Order: sequence, then structure tokens, then C-alpha cells
Amino acid sequence: MSSPKKPTWTGKAKATERDFNDLNPIITYRHLFAQNLGVRDPLRVIALCDSDAFYAACEMVRLEVDKETPLVVLQWEALIAVNYAARKFGISRMDKLKDALERCPHLKVVHVATYKEGEKEPGYWDNVDTNTHKVSLDYYRRESVKISKLFKELLVECEVEKASIDEAFFDFSKPVREILLQRYPYLATVPPNAPDGVDTPLPPPPPIHWDDLGWVIPINPPPPSEQVEEENKGQENDIDQEKDKVQEDVSSSWKDEESIPTWHDVALSIAAELMGSARAQVLQKLGYSTSAGIARNKFLAKLTASYKKPNSQAGSILRNAAIPNYLKPIAFRKIRFLGGKLGKAFAQEYDASTVTPLDDMQNKFGEESIWVYEVLRGIDRAEVKDKGSVLNKSMLASKNLPKPIKNASEGHHWIRVLAAELALRLNDARKESPNLWPKTLVLHARKGYEAGRSKQAPFPFTREITVDYIATLGDKLWKELVGNNVAMNVSSVQLAFTGIDVTEVGQQSIEGFLQNSRVNKRSREDGINPDQHFQSDNTRAPDDQSNIRPSYTCPRCSKTYHLPDATSGVDSDVALKALRMEHEDFHFAQDLTRESDQVPIVVGSPRPLNKNKKQRKEPVGIEKFFGRK
Repeated sequence: MSSPKKPTWTGKAKATERDFNDLNPIITYRHLFAQNLGVRDPLRVIALCDSDAFYAACEMVRLEVDKETPLVVLQWEALIAVNYAARKFGISRMDKLKDALERCPHLKVVHVATYKEGEKEPGYWDNVDTNTHKVSLDYYRRESVKISKLFKELLVECEVEKASIDEAFFDFSKPVREILLQRYPYLATVPPNAPDGVDTPLPPPPPIHWDDLGWVIPINPPPPSEQVEEENKGQENDIDQEKDKVQEDVSSSWKDEESIPTWHDVALSIAAELMGSARAQVLQKLGYSTSAGIARNKFLAKLTASYKKPNSQAGSILRNAAIPNYLKPIAFRKIRFLGGKLGKAFAQEYDASTVTPLDDMQNKFGEESIWVYEVLRGIDRAEVKDKGSVLNKSMLASKNLPKPIKNASEGHHWIRVLAAELALRLNDARKESPNLWPKTLVLHARKGYEAGRSKQAPFPFTREITVDYIATLGDKLWKELVGNNVAMNVSSVQLAFTGIDVTEVGQQSIEGFLQNSRVNKRSREDGINPDQHFQSDNTRAPDDQSNIRPSYTCPRCSKTYHLPDATSGVDSDVALKALRMEHEDFHFAQDLTRESDQVPIVVGSPRPLNKNKKQRKEPVGIEKFFGRK
């Protein structure tokens, strides 16, 4: 028996013409036994799972609304999500709310949650105003995290890459290989009469029963006039009837096809089982329906996920043999990265259904155009990588103001609103990682389309992260940023945490560390032994602790203030916090007084100006930037 033809899948090597005809690679025992072939794996199976109308679904779960209730999610005047029940009435995200209500008078309208001054968390208010409120997507982020966690618990062996708030990629290559060996134990050992040992091709696979596994995209699809559009825009009169009709078309075309199943088809069917089971659990436990696309790579899985969407718990499966006819009718400009001028140029030069020689395309559009050639033939070498372990080093809360800030006092309102969002997000993150803490608080403001200005300051550790705590620091940054300027035109404000990191395990609390550092510094300045024990707000003497009152030592004036005995029946942490804030307000008031009495200094002059001589005070630096033109 002659040696088998060498598989043509070349992985990350330079592509050649033969790579694009490799829809049925020869799979050997070596491939089956390999632990990690990556993108070169001929048994590679990737799935893209996408939540259906995610924002609308989140509100339906929160309000316990059934799937037959038409519902839209509103953000100010725009529809940002429309559930499938509402799409039956022809409602889309491009519609105005007034038009949507005319088409469906009983439409349920939900405005996204918003932050407003004085509230610790976002809420669903009766009257929302973009001039005073800020949109919050925190609820959707939390629900997305719940879904991701459950999927990872159910599909432990899969590599998972979160692609966006409502979709993720799953690499089923490893679990599929394990199940293959369990179901077909005769594949676990190389036959003694195998002519090429481990390089011998696997024996023909058994028949595959695709029932209940999902929508199998046909190799020879029915005419376009009989197909339902991939993206349901609400024009269908009865989605369920349309799905039944399409399933009949697919089933009949499948029966007429003379396609020999491959081991990659078997791998796809196993992945469809695993994906379908996990999606059913997500629906049952969390109430979210999802769509899934299963194919040989990420690009095809993404395209496949939108096939016949929504499709209940049925995923869409793209066999290798069906790839050419599935890609042919797709327009250039509907493919990712080809929606702009580049896609238009290719569309004018070529027909996507025409097999174009690689050399011809590279001669006209350069050697780098090979990636377009690959995309049009369903080639994608991107890996599925778990990004969950990547630590977000920053958190940002921002507001583009519908009415610019004209007076410095108006800025404090938005700082409190932004501080509420940062407090909530940091507290949520610390539930997962208690030692998480940002190093810096940054305030950024912009006027129109000009480059913005920023101020930042260290973010001191505190046991309780509150809106007041963040807003107090933000107010100080705002005053430094705008100075004494009373006339300004600020159109965007941002408040952010940067340098977020995790403290080392076993390290003492940051608050204690900073306190000890301050005590040691004062001790050295006063000529006292730094090893001597000092009473502070975080430390207590080892003897007779019952008689020691909680205290606070100011880092600015180095004075220590003890709680009075009368507060013994009150929560000492609360009382101490109030004492500290009251003392900080005292210093803040002093700073304001000094700044108001400060004599202006001429740059380059060693002496102050004569107070008796009237001088026009021109805004300089940042004040000048924020001033009116």
C-alpha cells in the first residue's frame, strides 16, 4: 500500500494555492494522539456563542417578562436593544420610540439604569435627563460575568475567549479529542498492520446522526428566494413557521447530498452536543437564550452563529464541505475588516464567488493582500485565548456633557456622579479580588474637540470605598484643574482609576503600611527611635488595650485626635471616619483661605507686585485653556 498523501494544512506557514482547497485534510493517528497542534489541528473545532438581544434579554430577566412580550431598551432618545417579540412588529434599533409605539401600542419600554447625584448605585428612575444623569451599563456587565462563569464551569476543558459583553469563543479541540477516543476505543491504538504506523490515516468514520444537534448548513443550499435572511429584522410574520420551513429545506437538501462523513464532521457533532447542553443549562439557570456557530475556525464560527438567528437551543454547524457555497453569496463589504474602502475596491475588481488566482490578487493589491484571499476561502489562523486572567489596570467613568460646564461649581455635580460609578465598579472588582487597589485617581476634562487637560493624585487606601471618599478627592483635583477661573466651557469630564494592581499575599494592609511610614518619618524628624511603639488609628499598644481609645493622626499636621469617651457605645470605625473627615475639611478650608489671599507673582520676578497698583489678572495655563474664546 502506498504512503498516504501528506496533509496540506500548513498552519502558520506561508499560504499557497493548495492550502485553500484543503477542505478534507487527511487525519492520521499522529493527529489524533497529538496533545496540542493549535491552528494546524485538522480536528480543530471552534464555537462562537452569542446571547440573543442581550440588553433586552437582561431587562426581561430582571423584570421576569416572558419571551412573548415585546420589549425595547431605551437610552435617552435612541433604541439600543429590541427583543425578538418586538421585531415581529417591524421594530428595529433604527426606529424612533414614537414610531415603535405606533407599530406596537403595548410595547414595553425600559430606559437603561442611570446614575444621579446623591445615589450610591444606578437606578431605574421615572424621569431621566441627560443633563443630570449618566447612563450605567453595570447591570449588563454583571449578567455577562454570570453567563461567562457558568459556561466555564460547564465546559471546563475548553479554552474560552470572551469576545465582547455578549459573546465568547470556545475551542472544543481538546474535549472533542478525548470523547472521540472514549466513544471509539478502536482508535486508541495503531493497528499492527498499519502500513505507515502513526502516520496511517484513520479508518472511515461511522454515520453521523445530526438530529437535535442544530442547524446543519447544507452543502448545496436551496435557492436564495427560499431562504430566510440571516439577520432577522422583524419583517417575518411568524418566525417559528419560517424556521420549520427552512429546516424542511435543509433536511431535504441534506438527504439528496452525496457527502461522505469525515472525522472532522464527527468532531463537529460532538462539539454541538457539548455546546447545546451548556446553552440549555444557561437558559434553565439564568434565563438567557443564546445562538451558537460551530466550525473549523473563529472567522467561520462568527459567520455561522448568525445563521437562522435566533434558533432557540439549536446551534448552527458548518461542515468543511459546505464552506465554499456558504461563503459565495456573502458580499465583500459584509465581511469583517472589508466594510470600508478596501472592501469596495475588492468588490469592484472581483466577484466573491469567482476563484481568483493568488498571484493576480497580489499583483494588483500587493503581497499583503493574501489575508483577503484567505478570508474569502474561510482560512483563519487566529487562536482562542483566555483573556480572563488579564488584570484591567484602569477603570474609567466619563460623561460627554449635552450642556457644557460654564461655572466651576457645576463640575462638582458630575464628579459625584462619576465617583458613584467608580465606587460601584471597584467594590465589585474587590469582591473577586479583595487585595485589588488603584494607585492613582485621575481627573480629565476637555473643551470641544481640543486636547484635554488632566490632574492626578495618589489614591490613599481606605477600608470602605464610598462615593463621598472618591468625590472628595475628585473635588480637590477639579479645583486644581480649573483654578480660579469662573468662566469656562468644559464639554467632557472623566474620572478614572489607574495603576490598579493586587497587593502581595501576606502583605500588611496598605493603610497600616502608610500609617507606619508616617509615624517612622515623624519619629526620625523628632529624633525618636523609630522602633518605639506609637499609638495610631490602626495600631494598639500590647498592654491594657481596653483603656485605649481609637485615634486618628493627621498626616499633614502630625496631630493625633482621640475619640471622646462618650462615643464608646457607637461604632468606633464610623465615629473615627467622621472625625477624620471633619479634620480634613478644616485643612481644606485653610487652603481655600490661603489661596484667596495669595499675592499674584509675575513669572521671573523675585518680588511680589505692589498691592496698591491695580493689575489685570489674566488667566494662565489651564485656566486660559478652559476660558471662553
